[in-house]
Amino acid sequence: MIANRALRLLGHRVRRANIRLLLYAICTPVFKSSLYRRLLEKSGNEAPEFLPTDIWPGNANRGSITIEGDFECLGTVIRDADTPWLATSVSDAWLTNVSEFDWLRDLRAVGSDAARTRARGLIKLWIETHGSRWQRNSWRPAVTGVRIANWLGQREFLAIGADTNFLNQFDGSVHQQNRYLRHVIKFIPVGFHRTLACKGLILTALSTKNSRQLSRWIKHLDREIEQQILGDGGHVSRSPSIELSLLRHLIEIRSALRDAKEEVSHTLQTAIDKTAPMVRFFRHGDGGLGLFNGSEEDEGWLIDVVLTRSEARGKPLESAPHSGFERLSANRTLLLVDVGKPPPAGFDQRAHAGTLSFEMSVGKERVITNCGAHFGATEAWLKAQRTTAAHSTVTVENMNSAELLSVGGIGSRPNSVSSERRESDGNIWIDAAMIGYSGAANADHTRRIYLSANGGNIRGEDTLSGGNSQKFVARFHLHPAVQASLVRQANSVLMRTPSGSGWRFRATGGVISLQESVYLGVPGQVKRTV
Repeated sequence: MIANRALRLLGHRVRRANIRLLLYAICTPVFKSSLYRRLLEKSGNEAPEFLPTDIWPGNANRGSITIEGDFECLGTVIRDADTPWLATSVSDAWLTNVSEFDWLRDLRAVGSDAARTRARGLIKLWIETHGSRWQRNSWRPAVTGVRIANWLGQREFLAIGADTNFLNQFDGSVHQQNRYLRHVIKFIPVGFHRTLACKGLILTALSTKNSRQLSRWIKHLDREIEQQILGDGGHVSRSPSIELSLLRHLIEIRSALRDAKEEVSHTLQTAIDKTAPMVRFFRHGDGGLGLFNGSEEDEGWLIDVVLTRSEARGKPLESAPHSGFERLSANRTLLLVDVGKPPPAGFDQRAHAGTLSFEMSVGKERVITNCGAHFGATEAWLKAQRTTAAHSTVTVENMNSAELLSVGGIGSRPNSVSSERRESDGNIWIDAAMIGYSGAANADHTRRIYLSANGGNIRGEDTLSGGNSQKFVARFHLHPAVQASLVRQANSVLMRTPSGSGWRFRATGGVISLQESVYLGVPGQVKRTV
């Protein structure tokens, strides 16, 4: 058994091997060398001729925490943090996020001289500790691209009261990071991270008014867009959070091009127009995102800002067949249903085994959810949140509907997933089928969901078929704000939301029980629920 599992994992590694990543790994010793460091130092330190405007709001409360000497990121605070990118008791995701310098806009939101002094001090320390020495987290191409964009976007704020030595260090580091990106862009596989690297290169080309480089990187971005955005506007990763993040970055690139009086490509504009309605598709009534494939709620007000700046008025689709999701809405009731296969290799690093799972909200209150994703979590939590058991669907024999690889991504997966939508007099039916649970030939799962026209009646039917009798559990994770109690001799559950509305859950063909669960939909928080 162990030998078979090891051989299967080796097979997945071989199939997922990417020549670009292998070349990047081979070149890593070069990037660490003093010779390459001296090459980057010859990049110059000319001041930018154009500066993009950072169009996103910051959080003054987080900025105040940073001024006081502590540091908050992904819901986790570390104390006395002059070099947070060197923290040892946090996850790789935390270190990556810190190294992108998104938190600079929090200091800008404070707007004081103390905020500028703190920002300049942290940047200077980063240049001293990481700017001249290649580090795995800090110098990932996508991280570098985002950091360049953030530095350029905040340079005007940082320059007020700054001395010449700091500005020369700052501008020199931007040129060095840009030169590094130009070297490694060819090693980045097609995907979301390549888009972020392109963003850094585009904004640097704008800042130096290098029209030849700008044209080159715009063409790179257009190719990435064409390969990543599906026909319905969804992202190939099938992650609502990545969908939102991609839209933000594309809007930021468009804004910089407009400010610089440069042409916005048709591909970029079309991508924004198609992606914005899909972000709306994934929103619940509280304004946050559905929790599929590594997503968190995200802040509703910030999503409003992103959608406003998109200038795209397209309404959310009811069916997203390319992305593999259905949206059922009646009166105040909303259901989001995952009816698609896991994303393809290369785009599945954050994918969950949540096929045929669904979420339900009524008005601004979530009722049934998936567990979500907490990126500041330990490795144990990162693995647990990807399992089928962490989703509101059926688990067969305590297995996952798709194999979760320890290195990230999906191994064996369902043979096929299909769905059919029917509507009559405002009533909606979804019939979805997963053939080959976890890739097995003898286990299929079909799920039918019905939503009445008035939104007050939801019915579901799960059917398992196969050659052998198999144990199964149908889980429905409740939002932490929902109170639940067994009634009528434990044959139904009464659920109450904070507003006082009540829902009764009944089931036939099985035993109902209430068990503890967790909710990971809010950054940095692990909430108990049932």
